[in-house]
Amino acid sequence: MADKDPRLDPAAERRASRRFAIEQEVSYKVLDHRAAVPECGAGKTLDISSKGVLFETVERLRPGKRVEVSVNWPAQLEGGCPLKFVAVGRVVRADETRAAMHIEQHEFRTRRNKELPAIEPERLSRVRVPYY
Repeated sequence: MADKDPRLDPAAERRASRRFAIEQEVSYKVLDHRAAVPECGAGKTLDISSKGVLFETVERLRPGKRVEVSVNWPAQLEGGCPLKFVAVGRVVRADETRAAMHIEQHEFRTRRNKELPAIEPERLSRVRVPYY
């Protein structure tokens, strides 16, 4: 009997690119120009490949929607400058707590070393902003 075609084996990995189990903080927003308030959330990445990202979601995202994700990248530039990975793509599958996206474009950006302190809402109206 001839060998079985490996493409027909359900246990065989059929993805074109290797996935890496990178678990990092992620924030995401759905890019829908018709939405009054953009749908967004935060979670953790579950894995990343050169073609896609699997990440946790606050609620189910609809397949086909364009989404932007921002991931705190584990590597740093020389001198210790932290990076973030920003990608835009489409949701290809989703369940109640996670979504997989196909990456259409991506870039690395520098990010702050430390987050700025949050401004309390009651003080927000009293903050003076200098105008030049």
